Order: sequence, then structure tokens, then C-alpha cells
Amino acid sequence: MSTQPTSHQIAEQVEVFDTTLRDGMQVEGVSASVADKLRIAEQLDYLGVHFIEGGWPGANPKDIEFFARAQTELKLRHSTLVAFGSTRRPAGKVDDDATLRNLIEANTSAVCIVAKSWDYHVEQALQTSLDEGIAMIADSVEFLTGHGRRVLVDLEHFFDGYKNNQEFALRVIEAAVMKGATHLVMCDTNGGSLPNEVESIVAAVRNHVGGDAILGIHCHDDAGCAVANSMAAVTSGVRHVQGTLNGLGERTGNANLTTIIPNLQLKMGYICLPTGNLERLTPVSNHVAEVLNRPLNPQAPYVGSSAFAHKAGLHVSAIVRAKDAYEHIEPELVGNGTRFVVSEMAGRATIQLKAQELGLPMDGPAVNQVIDDLKRLEHEGYHFEAADASLELLMRRAAGWEQDFFRVESMRVITDEATDGRFTTEATVKVWVGDERFVHATEGNGPVNAIDSSLRAALTKKYPQLTKVHLTDYKVRILDGATATGAVTRVLIDATNGERSWTTIGVSTNIIEASWRALEESLVYGLLHASA
Repeated sequence: MSTQPTSHQIAEQVEVFDTTLRDGMQVEGVSASVADKLRIAEQLDYLGVHFIEGGWPGANPKDIEFFARAQTELKLRHSTLVAFGSTRRPAGKVDDDATLRNLIEANTSAVCIVAKSWDYHVEQALQTSLDEGIAMIADSVEFLTGHGRRVLVDLEHFFDGYKNNQEFALRVIEAAVMKGATHLVMCDTNGGSLPNEVESIVAAVRNHVGGDAILGIHCHDDAGCAVANSMAAVTSGVRHVQGTLNGLGERTGNANLTTIIPNLQLKMGYICLPTGNLERLTPVSNHVAEVLNRPLNPQAPYVGSSAFAHKAGLHVSAIVRAKDAYEHIEPELVGNGTRFVVSEMAGRATIQLKAQELGLPMDGPAVNQVIDDLKRLEHEGYHFEAADASLELLMRRAAGWEQDFFRVESMRVITDEATDGRFTTEATVKVWVGDERFVHATEGNGPVNAIDSSLRAALTKKYPQLTKVHLTDYKVRILDGATATGAVTRVLIDATNGERSWTTIGVSTNIIEASWRALEESLVYGLLHASA
């Protein structure tokens, strides 16, 4: 499986310009503090992108603070920090333009300004003439280069503009180049262009510009083509690609760099990141997702948790014999890894591989028992590919293991409504640890919390390691809404001991029972690996 250019090929560089901290912050539901933005910038530098667009200095207090702190707190090794802004105002002067002044005061070596390249926008949005639109660009680039800045120009709505008035779009480019812009970035701002359009227009622009500036591409994903459009642009001569990590951005998002970078580097032989840095892609992608509290799509190409996960028994059997049969690259190249997902679709090969992964010796009858259990339980509503810990316990039991940490005698939950309308919940748990019986009653802010507190209190004296186990999430799903309150309920509980995280599952028509089963297995799993 070839994933790198052969020795006789000359690998060209494609610059990576990340705008997660500016364009990415426009996605609905995402907000980042200045500290968050600084942490993300550090991660982008660790990944090794060429440019990090930090935001629009002067546009809001957050970006003002970011650029001020960046001067002393950001120690970039690979990346160049870029301040973003716009051209001067119509009929205005560069010397007293607040936006241009803020770009200079941001004290970054490179700046990126957005320029109108669609005649419709110049005449309707700016309410000015096309000649003035050209002058705005020329004056702004000249002013910024005169202050020692490297100037990148984002040609807003370029593809719409080129199709509507090719002459004006090319005049915009000429004005920027003649005044010293180093990069001309063609933007598919509405995100509606298709790869064949991008490829032909970029080729025409390249022929017109020659080598006077680096051509760039900036795509949005409104038609689902941002990644494809970016790659088509590179095919036609672009050597600078803008996008965001994890495809964050307004509306449907920007071009996703976590897909573009490996596509260009592994599939097409371009150099996008410093040698050895591509394997940092998945960890950095996940780190940024955590900082922004926006979960990474598990099915994201290359970096998603399911990108190299195999569930169908036929696939797994083939991978055992030839690993690249169902994996288009080696997952480790992008910092990811192969996973074998066990479900009712699993075959013997899947179970055996999972057993090897867990270090469990399993003979033929044990494997058959796991397969039978999976099919029966998943028919009842269990979902073991989402509950790794419950799956491991099921497999251990099939191999003859029985947990002997504790034995539950009974569990009871009582909920009362006080005269003032407040609800109180109390759980009583009776358990045996060896020959000792422990009884504990605890109040909680709900039945699950009360049960958890009581069971822990009953067991902690014998198992102090449980103080390190914390529940991190509790999910409930109704599996059969047609039966209303009598529906089967699935409960998933996430937990961690600070070193590893796991998920357990419980299913029942009684939500308390489903929660109890998931909770009990969570603590058993925690004890199992605490004593390992």
C-alpha cells in the first residue's frame, strides 16, 4: 500500500492556513475564551500548519486581548500568526482607517485582508463603483506592505464574481499583485461551486497570474464539496489551502483540514506538514474538539473514532489475513488506530481478535457463547459497540470468569414529595463482600445519584480505590416510543478513574433497573482494572 511519493518524485509543498480561531468560531453553538484560543493556537503550531489566523483585531474585546497576549504568551515554532481584517472603507483614506490601523497594531508579521471580487457585491453591498473597489484593494495592500507586513488577500466570492464578470475579477487580482500581495486566495464564500468549476477557473487564473504570487483556495461546504473543491484547486496549481480543523465554520462549515491534509500528503504526494507531524493529526483534532466542547464526528475521515473501526464479520475476517483489505491507509500514519467493533454482526474472527486485544484466552465454545449472547442481548436492546466495558465483562464471563468483588443482596429506592413541593430521594443498598455484610442508605439528587452514593459508601471501606472512580456521563434512550412510559429503556454510563475511561450499559423496561445494571457493571469494571 503506497502512502508516500516514490523517491523519483519531487514533492511540492502546499501551505496550510488554519482559520479555526476566526472562521471556525462562527459555527453555531461554539464559543472560545481567550485562554481557549491560545491553547488551540499552541496545538495548531504543534501540528505544524504554516499560518494560524487568530481573529480580527479591534472587532471585539476578545480578539483585542488575544493578539495582545499572543505577543508574550505564544511561542510558535512552526506557524506564523496572522491578523485578519478588510480593505479600507469606500472613499476613505488608509492613513485614518481603523481596521488597517488595528492590523498594524496587532504586530503580526503577516496579515490577511478580505477584498470584494464580485462586482455585484461592490455595487450593491458597498454601494460604490468598480473602480473604487479596485482602488480600495490597491491602497490597502500598498499601505500594509509599506509597514513591513506580508499581505495575503482573501478574494471574497471569487468564483461567483469570476463567472459573473471575469474582467473585474482579474482586475482585482492584478491590483493586489501589483501592490505586493504575496498570496491571492480565491474564496468560494457561498460554498456553492462544484469541483469542475473550481478546477477550470483556478487553471485560468494561474495562466493569467503566472508566478507573481502564490495562489490559494478558501472553500465553504454548503454544497458538500469544500474538500473536493480544495483538492481540485491544488490540482490546477494552488499551493496554499485555507480551512479549519474538524470543518468548523458558519452554516455547514469550512473545508476540513483534517481531511485535506492527509489527502494531499498521503494520496497526492504533497508536503503539508513537517516530517513526522502527520501522526499528530488525530490527537490535535480531538484536543481542539475537547477545548471547544464540540464532540468530533466519530465518522470523520482519518481522525474519527470510527474511521478505522470494523464491525462486519466479513471485513474482520479479511483484515486478519490482509490488514489493508478494508483500510485505505495505515491508521497510525495519522495518529489513529484500527478498532474491531463487536456487535450482533460479529463473526468468530471479530471475537477472537477482541479477545486477543483484551488478553483473554478463549476457546471455541467460549467464542460461540459470546456470539450467542451478543445476538440475544442486542435483540433485547443492548448496544455493545457503545459499551466497551460491558462487552469485556460479557466476554470474561463467557470464558468462565465470575466477579467476586461483591454480591448484592438487595437495592431499594424511595422518592418522597415534601409538603413544600421538594422531592427527596433515598437509596438503600445491602451488599456482601466475602463474609461481611454492608448496609448503607444515602440521599441523592435523584435515584441514580442516590444508588451510586449508597453502593460506593457500602463498598469503599473494603475498596478504597473506588474513590478514584467518577461517573462522567449518563445517557438514557427510549427504544420503543410507541409503548410510551412502558417502553424499553437503554442506559449508558461513562466513568473514569483518571487513567482510563469506560462505558457500561443496562437495558430494562424499568429505568431504575437499567441504571442499576449499568452502574453495577461500571464499578465492577473499575475494581477489575484497579486490581490488575
